[in-house]
Amino acid sequence: MALITYLTRIQFDFGAIKLLPDELKLAAITRPMLVTDRGVVAAGIAQRVADAMAPAPVAMFDGTPSNPTERATKAALEIYRAQGCDGLVAVGGGSAMDLAKAVALLATHAGDLAQYMAIEGGVGRITAKVAPVIAVPTTSGTGSEVGRGAVVILEDGRKLALISPYLIPRLALCDPELTLGLPPGLTAATGMDALAHCVETFLAPANNPPAEAIALDGAMRVAAHLERAVQNGQDREARWNMMMASMEGAMAFQKGLGAVHALSHPLGAIQPLNLHHGTLNAVVMPAVLRFNAGVNGIGWKYDRLRQTMALGSEVDLADHVARLNARIGLPGGLRAMGVTEAMFAQVVPHALKDHTAATNPRPLSAETVEALLREAM
Repeated sequence: MALITYLTRIQFDFGAIKLLPDELKLAAITRPMLVTDRGVVAAGIAQRVADAMAPAPVAMFDGTPSNPTERATKAALEIYRAQGCDGLVAVGGGSAMDLAKAVALLATHAGDLAQYMAIEGGVGRITAKVAPVIAVPTTSGTGSEVGRGAVVILEDGRKLALISPYLIPRLALCDPELTLGLPPGLTAATGMDALAHCVETFLAPANNPPAEAIALDGAMRVAAHLERAVQNGQDREARWNMMMASMEGAMAFQKGLGAVHALSHPLGAIQPLNLHHGTLNAVVMPAVLRFNAGVNGIGWKYDRLRQTMALGSEVDLADHVARLNARIGLPGGLRAMGVTEAMFAQVVPHALKDHTAATNPRPLSAETVEALLREAM
């Protein structure tokens, strides 16, 4: 049995933020809270969105960390309640959007976040009462604007996922113009995040042909436009296609992800490293691609990815990703990011329990996870 759902409303094109007043009315948000981070504020993007909103935001939370935390969620929730807000507009990358989803959940559901995490049996505890969220992405990577999940670091240090169709934003307002000033390094890291979503979704064993078709289209767009976007941030065609690829990756990954994310989630929870999720995905992806290549019957999928990404039939997909990482300026391994072998003991058990591990094409064990980490060093 295949459960296939695409439920979100999307406005997509240059200048889309001009539609915010009408979209706020459709979402029945009369007292919006804007959730963002200080980088987006410093770039002037948060103010551009706020100026386009009517009604204007009655509150703003700009303390979103690079990896959203339960502590920051509670701080934003306090402001949301104090100002009598009835909905959220998330402006930023995946962190701001995920934090807004967590606030929307706790604003309408009692208790702490842990009980709502997927691996704690929380999926069924999340109801339609979740406050409405409008998501305005300013990067092209996570696709959280159309995703049903949010990844948050809990107070106990675990980096876990909230998953529910009720967490899908009421609107994904995708305006590629907001990404024109994105620095090359962040363009590269978020772009590889989008590629990881497309590749892992396509390789995941679940039966969802529409998701696979969307994932292939996203992978094609990343292959054709990521390097252009990194080299010239004002390339409007490249920015449009990268935002589309990012959205497609998240539309597709409800089919399932895999070991790339199972590794990157606990790696991203290591303190005080606070590593970027997209960069982690890029760095561990070659090792995972080699690991999964030996699965019986998966060869045709590797062939299809090569074809879609305009690579020769003789090209090793894992080597191609590693070379792409180097060309766009990403680290050559986890060691360059500050990860040490001593940290493996912290990462391995959480990787095995991560919700994405179950949909990897090849089963994971403590031994194989450690081997993947060593290869990615």
